[in-house]
Amino acid sequence: MDLILLSGGSGKRLWPLSNDSRSKQFLKVLDNNGKLESMVQRVWSQLESLQMDGKTVIATSKSQVDMIRGQLGDGVSLIIEPERRDTFPAIALAVTYLYSVKGTSLDEVVGVLPVDPFVDLSFFERIKDLETVINLSDADLALMGVTPTYPSEKYGYIVPIQNDNKNFIEVSHFKEKPTEFEATSLIDQNALWNCGVFAFKLKYITNLLEAKGFSTQYEELLTQYKQLEKISFDYAVVEKAKKIIALPYMGSWKDLGTWNTLTEEMGTHQIGKGIISDDSTNTHLVNELDISVTVLGIKDAIVAASPDGILVTDKEASPRIKELLNGFQQRPMYEERRWGWYKVLDHTKFDEENEVLTKRVCIKAGCNLSYQMHFSRSEVWTIIKGQGEYVLNDKIHLVKFGDVIVIPVEAKHAIKAITDLEFIEVQTGSNLIEEDIVRIYVTWDEVEENCRFAVK
Repeated sequence: MDLILLSGGSGKRLWPLSNDSRSKQFLKVLDNNGKLESMVQRVWSQLESLQMDGKTVIATSKSQVDMIRGQLGDGVSLIIEPERRDTFPAIALAVTYLYSVKGTSLDEVVGVLPVDPFVDLSFFERIKDLETVINLSDADLALMGVTPTYPSEKYGYIVPIQNDNKNFIEVSHFKEKPTEFEATSLIDQNALWNCGVFAFKLKYITNLLEAKGFSTQYEELLTQYKQLEKISFDYAVVEKAKKIIALPYMGSWKDLGTWNTLTEEMGTHQIGKGIISDDSTNTHLVNELDISVTVLGIKDAIVAASPDGILVTDKEASPRIKELLNGFQQRPMYEERRWGWYKVLDHTKFDEENEVLTKRVCIKAGCNLSYQMHFSRSEVWTIIKGQGEYVLNDKIHLVKFGDVIVIPVEAKHAIKAITDLEFIEVQTGSNLIEEDIVRIYVTWDEVEENCRFAVK
């Protein structure tokens, strides 16, 4: 059985820690024996412990590639969407990769699940059973549903046809986010929470693609990707399937998609600099800033601070943050990349259409920024930690703590960290956007092959 993990998300429900580049699954707030880890790191380690990681791919967008590589390493198989087009195109692309690149049999069962469920190992053991029930039945799709523990209004429900089959249930229909009264009635009908897990034989999706006139070859579907309808897998496939079955899962499952549910599993009331008074009961502080935050006499609250902003909210009200931020647009002020991370310290626009953007940049030892140039900005780098090498217009120089590097507009430049390297970057120009970049070489080997050390 092959697995496809779906990694997406816009990062609004856990603002200000999450943003368009750092979705909830990448936040390192979960406790793992005294060390903080993210949801995706937790899930991947669970798959590794069950030896399921070797048959697992992650379908994601370009903006999340560096984050995934940074947290899981370079050995993870990624299916990268050319552009975001919802879950059906992403799953279809992953299916063609399994079929035409990996050589997976058309009769092989493929499971699909979110990249960030908060579960124990029994959840993934139960997923393996999907392969058995798909092969035993003539169903188009097999789902896994969680046995409800209370009448939740937040989750969708899988409603069964009443029958005596002990291996699985047949699905009658689905109910999205019912009222508490409706949810109570659904539970009486043995309905299950829909946890977004389903399985199918590979040929079920390849046949569907062919029927729609699309290729089942991965490289060719990449070129056709823009033509795929922007639609969810639920609407494109699940609602049109003739026969769907489901497996109940009776273990622990939680969607940590909002601040109030996330803090229930954090294992600590405080991350980062600050003080929480003793009478601030059931209050959590998560602070990514370098300044201290003091919380005094506030109960049942969440205080979260990052370069993107500051949130102070009652826990029960916290799910409304996405609604409140609707239409609010801001560049990400913190990003993790394959080479390290950066924080935006200040961004000022002046009347004469000039801008100044100040960042704190950290490059991990052995990593480098690509050899690049910009058309709309100059940069000044002040090294505040570590040692490395930098290139300016094809000449390589050594660099260390205290050095200042001036990079004019259109100058070719790059930097590599010998030890962990940090610098303050001040950009000045008329259009300070991440897209103002021309990459010449990506690896340091290419730099050394094409550039030379400056004469000392």
